[in-house]
Amino acid sequence: MINLKDKVAIITGAKQGMGKAHAKTLAQAGAKVVVSDISLEDCEKVAQEIGEQAIAIKCDISKKEEVQGMVKKTIEKWGRIDILVNNAGIADFKDFLEMTEEDWDKTIDINLKGYFLCSQAVSKIMAEQKSGVIVNIGSIAMGQVGVGFPNLVHYVSSKGGIAGMTEALAIDLAPYNIRVNAIAPGVIETPMIDPIKSDQDSFEATTQRILLKRVGKAQEIANVVLFLSSDLSSYMTGAVIPVDGGWLAN
Repeated sequence: MINLKDKVAIITGAKQGMGKAHAKTLAQAGAKVVVSDISLEDCEKVAQEIGEQAIAIKCDISKKEEVQGMVKKTIEKWGRIDILVNNAGIADFKDFLEMTEEDWDKTIDINLKGYFLCSQAVSKIMAEQKSGVIVNIGSIAMGQVGVGFPNLVHYVSSKGGIAGMTEALAIDLAPYNIRVNAIAPGVIETPMIDPIKSDQDSFEATTQRILLKRVGKAQEIANVVLFLSSDLSSYMTGAVIPVDGGWLAN
């Protein structure tokens, strides 16, 4: 059994879906967890489900001052940060020819800039500790390392950036004993895939594209987050791991 006792983890986008699963899974392994998202009320509900080893912190990761505030509150509470799970993200389906600059900026600000802000703020703490783990949640929609999807140019662009960021951060942070890896989930049962599920034919076609013939569960991604957060992955950094039911192999 993986033991994260005395470790402190921040999980962004943790009010629901994969983020909630990550927070619960790391807590079950013994970690103290920060449940962070833009809705404090929703975060508090998740923290209450976890128990006394969890706290809720409201944070819009696209805003530097809020990220810094989240890190400060975490240090004030527990004195260290060992794990960062960059999970927060959005996917607004938009026809490319109708996509506005605002649509583009919002997606890039959250899905890519937010990862930069959180990683930088947390890495400054981890560098002092000479240890730490960052897990970036990307997507199989990562451009050259994955697949494109229609009506998601801004989303696919942001996820491609996460792949590059993961490799570059691994290089820059290795001297501080900070490991950085990414997970590229396939189609996972979360509110993000509701637009796909609303079209039964499209959803069935998507499912058939997957070798295992089903969408994944949030827990199946959280299990890999747990592995990457632990010493079992101590010789891994700069990796992007697909967890996609065989989508990319088909």
